[in-house]
Amino acid sequence: MIKKNYLALFAKSFNWAGFFLPKNVYRDCSKLYSFCRVLDDIADEKTNLELRLERFNEIKNIFNKTYELDINDRKVLDQSEHGPIINDMIILAVNNNIKRLILDDLIEGVSSDLKTKVYLRTVKDLLVYSYRVAGTVGLMMAKILNVSDTRSLKGAIDLGIAMQLTNIARDVIEDKKMNRQYIKPDFENIEATLKLADMFYESSYTSIKKIPFKYRFAIIVARRVYRQIGRKIIQKRNMENYEKSGKIYVNNFGKIYQTILSLFDLMFLYLKDVESHQRIKEHEIIREEISLDERI
Repeated sequence: MIKKNYLALFAKSFNWAGFFLPKNVYRDCSKLYSFCRVLDDIADEKTNLELRLERFNEIKNIFNKTYELDINDRKVLDQSEHGPIINDMIILAVNNNIKRLILDDLIEGVSSDLKTKVYLRTVKDLLVYSYRVAGTVGLMMAKILNVSDTRSLKGAIDLGIAMQLTNIARDVIEDKKMNRQYIKPDFENIEATLKLADMFYESSYTSIKKIPFKYRFAIIVARRVYRQIGRKIIQKRNMENYEKSGKIYVNNFGKIYQTILSLFDLMFLYLKDVESHQRIKEHEIIREEISLDERI
């Protein structure tokens, strides 16, 4: 079976940043993204809910069975459609000390989209959901990059949450068509969500100093390019312009410009001390439902 590079195909901003990673680390990041993409694709399929639930539960069952098997026995499951991707993810988790709890959080977060209607009522709902589907990914990425510092791991969660909030603000119209409402579909709430995202982006910045130097620039680039999506949304100024824009993204020229600015971020980071964690309140809200200390 030929394995697709899902990172190159679908995650243009992350793939751009991945250019600045060593090849072996880039491959590991691609394996993580491929696993996430398989889950997301099933949740977002344009088929009936019952079929999507059946396919998602099949993936969960393969994941659970594969996780319990000895590495030599897992080859049997490689014959299933997504077996190799699941197997790669489990080997990645074992080799990088990624706790099973984190993967379970991710799966639960994506499965929460498999409903007739998705409606998040509170900021707590939004934060918990964003942690599950993206904070987990930030935490797993940090593990792949050999990060062990607690402050930096919290920053990785913050960066994941920031990016997910950016996604939510960008995809309001698309989500509405799928009967999903993570935030109210008006420009005021889009701006408020991006303001919250900016707080998480800021909280992640100095924690990057605890990432091994050879990986640091790639994370700074990913952070800056993705944050720029939010800034482009704000420039729309109102809902009418936002709706006319279609999917908002950073083009290649914009990525080059943000990469150049990332060099200054890297220099400033060298001059700054690591700040204490800024999103304590938001993490406490998440801890009402999920023990982050057990994950970190």
